[in-house]
Amino acid sequence: MNLDRIDLKIIRTLQNEGRISNVQLADVVGLSASPCLSRVERLEAAGVIVRYEAQFDLARLGDFVAAYVQISMKNHRRETAMRFERYITRVEEVVEFYMVNGKFDYLIKVVAEGYDGPARVIQELWQADLDIESYSVFMVSATPISHRPLPLSD
Repeated sequence: MNLDRIDLKIIRTLQNEGRISNVQLADVVGLSASPCLSRVERLEAAGVIVRYEAQFDLARLGDFVAAYVQISMKNHRRETAMRFERYITRVEEVVEFYMVNGKFDYLIKVVAEGYDGPARVIQELWQADLDIESYSVFMVSATPISHRPLPLSD
């Protein structure tokens, strides 16, 4: 899909102000309401805009702790990867999940209650017989940048 400067302006605006009304969005991007809504619907239909969501401050919600976990698998057979991925997608505390290239195979972000919450999740993974060779856990102590908008240019 080719995105023009107005599409990009719509996306940039929605990244920063997801609750903006269509009338306000139209005003920001220089369109009338109907053509603006048509563009947003086209971006949604094309899968460019996937969803709208709220972001939360974990510290204000409770005693949540975030950790990143690098996971290396024992083997790289497709059936092993599919079984591991199916398992991970069912773990509620896994809020981000990536297959990566490099020294390890997967990167996951775990958010759980209490300092021992991420450790409990990782222990369950380790004991689930998923052909995990090794893992490294990095507890998040601060988040200087979070949910920064994509650096889209015109």
